[in-house]
Amino acid sequence: MRRLTAILVAAVLASLAGTATAPAADPAPGPYENRADSFRNIAPPGANGLANPAQLAAFQADKSNRPPHNSDQLAMYGDLVYASPGLQASDIGKYFKDASFGVRPDDIERQYDPCGTTPAPLPVALPLPTGATTSACPEVVIQRDKGFGVPHIFGADRSGAMFGAGYVAAEDRLFFIDVLRHYGRAELSSFAGGANVALDREQWGFSPYTEADLQRQIDQFDEMFGETGRQLQRDLEFYTAGVNQYIQQTKADPSKMPGEYAAIGRPQGADPWKGTDVVAIAALVGGIFGKGGGEELDSALFFQEAQKRFGNKRGSRVWSDFRSAEDPEAPTTVHRKRFPYQVAPRRPVKGSVALPDPGSVTKASEVPGGEDSSQPTSGGPVANALKQLFAFPSGNSNALTVSARESESGRPLAVFGPQTGYFSPQVLMEQDMHAPAGPAGPAIAARGTSFPGTNLFVQLGRGDDYAWSATSASQDIVDTFAVDLCEPGGGAPSLESTHYRFRGQCLPIEVLEKTNTFTPNAADQTPPGTDRLRTERTKLGIVAARATVGGRPVLYTRLRTTYGHEVDSAIGFMEFNDPNAINGARSYQEAAHKIGYTFNWLYVDSKDIAYFNSGNNPVRSKRTDQNFPVAARFEWRHFNPELGYGDLTPFEEHPQVINQRFINSWNNKQAPGFRAADSNYGYQSTYRVQPLDDRVRRGIKGANKMSLVELIDAMEDSGTVDHRGDKVLPFVLRVLEGRVAQRTPARRPAGQRPRGRRPASQRPRSRRRPAFTGRHRSAAATQVTDPALRTAIAQLKVWQADGAHRRDRNRDGVYEHSEAIRIMDAWWPLLIEAQFKPVLGEAMFRRLEGLKDPDDEPNVDGAHLGSAYNGGWYGYVQKDLRTLLGDRVRGRYSRIYCGNGKLKRCQSALSGSLLKALAATPADLYGGDKVCNSSEGQGLDPQFCFDAVRHRPLGGISQPLIHWINRPTFQQVVEIK
Repeated sequence: MRRLTAILVAAVLASLAGTATAPAADPAPGPYENRADSFRNIAPPGANGLANPAQLAAFQADKSNRPPHNSDQLAMYGDLVYASPGLQASDIGKYFKDASFGVRPDDIERQYDPCGTTPAPLPVALPLPTGATTSACPEVVIQRDKGFGVPHIFGADRSGAMFGAGYVAAEDRLFFIDVLRHYGRAELSSFAGGANVALDREQWGFSPYTEADLQRQIDQFDEMFGETGRQLQRDLEFYTAGVNQYIQQTKADPSKMPGEYAAIGRPQGADPWKGTDVVAIAALVGGIFGKGGGEELDSALFFQEAQKRFGNKRGSRVWSDFRSAEDPEAPTTVHRKRFPYQVAPRRPVKGSVALPDPGSVTKASEVPGGEDSSQPTSGGPVANALKQLFAFPSGNSNALTVSARESESGRPLAVFGPQTGYFSPQVLMEQDMHAPAGPAGPAIAARGTSFPGTNLFVQLGRGDDYAWSATSASQDIVDTFAVDLCEPGGGAPSLESTHYRFRGQCLPIEVLEKTNTFTPNAADQTPPGTDRLRTERTKLGIVAARATVGGRPVLYTRLRTTYGHEVDSAIGFMEFNDPNAINGARSYQEAAHKIGYTFNWLYVDSKDIAYFNSGNNPVRSKRTDQNFPVAARFEWRHFNPELGYGDLTPFEEHPQVINQRFINSWNNKQAPGFRAADSNYGYQSTYRVQPLDDRVRRGIKGANKMSLVELIDAMEDSGTVDHRGDKVLPFVLRVLEGRVAQRTPARRPAGQRPRGRRPASQRPRSRRRPAFTGRHRSAAATQVTDPALRTAIAQLKVWQADGAHRRDRNRDGVYEHSEAIRIMDAWWPLLIEAQFKPVLGEAMFRRLEGLKDPDDEPNVDGAHLGSAYNGGWYGYVQKDLRTLLGDRVRGRYSRIYCGNGKLKRCQSALSGSLLKALAATPADLYGGDKVCNSSEGQGLDPQFCFDAVRHRPLGGISQPLIHWINRPTFQQVVEIK
């Protein structure tokens, strides 16, 4: 199945007897593979992220003067929305570029040896296998293609490929990875200016690491993984040397120096790279995309608020309604097989649930003394970009795969990619890596994207004859424990105590402190100052709060299975890139299982499609309820405080499937029985994956089969759907018009009840279905008499019938159905208040808003993220109204919230909220956006601009806004022939 040698160098060069003083001969690059008919991709805005001082000055003088390959994929990406649906197979190449291995001979723009004539020292601190490269610069050659400037790396052996990967990371993203390594250490303000204080505080509160902690992650590789770990240590050595080779060259060649360094007052450029810098970036990225859980305390506070308002039993049921931990209607990626995870016990073991005493909780502060100092103001475009740098989408999307039996060609299809936000340069960088197996290590053959600064391997892309991608899964790998405080002398502890009890010992709380000092620079005029950060750490995690439980003072700590192990996941990525390791769907799943981050992994080859959910899922103590904080004595099973975790769930318990008819993922629920993390209240009866599912199901219904171009259309057409208009609005309009379900229950012989069921009067009250008023067999529709309401309803109906898109098909700069969209935008926040607030009350309503944002609109508070409709209150609204209307509902809520279960009251509340919405003007809704009010939005329709995707500039090179699309940042189109 593997074709190894066609695109790799012929053999490993002979070993050298010491450290050479001149670069070795360049290896021959592999030949062009020519497989554009099987593999294509797109990664806007462009591959090149370097803008030297001269290029920055030229761009500022004339925005058309862009550095090469800075923006040559943006139009391809942005224009697909105007061509799809209705795309022709012959047009795929207009919107997705060739992702073959290698470069066509007539397409070679540059071919070079990273060392040139000035090799940097290569301090190899680790023993290498006999025959492995030990030269000052390992044998590697890099080619850049004319079309898009993608780096194609060919190492004579693995060491050369790693060195080349480090070099191109610095060549294409040096300033970016410098930002990332400082942010990962919570010292971005010291590096770039005081405008970044808030980012440092957030990072220090979640992932505080000393330099010794970062180095320990590297040192423990061999102890944990044996020879595989030693291989990763060597890979990191050569990668680091490659980064430093480019950094050294910037000192002598100004054309290689990113211009942003001068803007932040660092004209000398980057300091030398270290292996721990990779760990710091991995900790940052993994903390954003690869975790779930840890919000048990906030969930408990919401639970207590519900009980306070409704009483213990009814309040518990109301809390459960919104928790949505296991909604039977939630769309799942695995369609049938159950994968139980975190099933709450009916009766938790006594003493395990650690709810705080009312009013006793004090959240931890990353600032000593807990002061809330005012945020420094920004001083320029670079500082502005840094402040918003990590306004990442809440979900990493999306993937559509169709099995061979449902494909027109009889070959599996895939259109998939990650949504990591939009930046200039992009936060993902593309590379094509090759090296043969040999003494230096396993073979590498992969092309795709990676997070810069951690790009030792292709993290999302293709291998020799397979491709893979991921979406964020966010299942629960972070738990909150209530840890008793103590006094070492045996006195009574207080909330100010500095020691905690662990396994019978009274241990000191470890205090991690860092002081950042910042001064003004050209990009950030924040006055000079210092910011001292402080976080507390225990053997059971990072301190999140202090409170009392039953009068006892406790720490609430967050324990994450990947804390201290962010780079362990490299084991799985290493295998993804090794053509000898991946021999089909099953071996791919086994490799994915070695990744500790919480991701949904999708795979396709010439025969199969597959899915696997990765993550270091801890095995909890029996009969503990992970919805809430757990008493510290109920540790994870076989918990090792030095390791940071205990037993993990085995391979077979992770959601997975091979050759299901189709496999789609858009950050939705993984499988039946796989409960949502306590930080996720969003797996409700409807989810944004449904537009993908709807279109694929139509495409394969009955005898129908799908083509690759039809799958692209399904993705792109779904990407402009307003989920509120598509899946929620129909039920809202039915309520306004009183169109309740008109169905008659099936008749049974007199006195007969369903088999196995007791009469309602004999069932426990907690298990009875809630009463509802909507099942009217003879109910007549209500006439809406208000002219303004009738006109609005008519406009909304037409929009919904046309697919509820936010789309400009004729390119006139204005959305079709713009008035209906305006009504929906104004109505939604008023609608949910009218539906839920009267029953929940102000305090509970606001606390639920904090747990789950009611809306996830394209603008995202001015961030223009693109990614939208991930969660929200869409399922809450829909399920509640469906119950009221008398529809068939699985997993009904414990009560009806709209109108307190009365149809007329609900109608009145919703119609009143709609009338208020109609008074909102476009200026009210869209007029306050800073981007649209700047030169970037000049000449654009305010509504169109409000949604538009913005590639946030990290530095002086900006990009034009593009049509909103809910689509992956990097995307592959695959049909392997």
